[in-house]
Amino acid sequence: MSGSSRAQRVAALEGMLAQDPDDGFALYGLAMERKADDALEAAEPLLRRLLKLEPGHHYAYFQLGELLIADGREDEAEAVLDAGIERARQDGASKALGELVALRDQV
Repeated sequence: MSGSSRAQRVAALEGMLAQDPDDGFALYGLAMERKADDALEAAEPLLRRLLKLEPGHHYAYFQLGELLIADGREDEAEAVLDAGIERARQDGASKALGELVALRDQV
């Protein structure tokens, strides 16, 4: 995607969050854009907020775990991934569970 398309997506997501700071779709989308830009310090609070609002958002655990691993914070990543694994088990989300376990095994 071109830089202007990314800038448009970011602007749209930021606008959605300005209207509704609890918009899970916008939080996740903006976190992914920030992560793609290697702006880990900007992506992390978005993912943490999303998990507080939507503790069943399995892929937010995965993305936050990846981010923490990339930032050299393995202990924090393990804790986040363990929480995500437990939640995915509770929810019967087998695909998410498998991906979370696979990432946890890499830490």
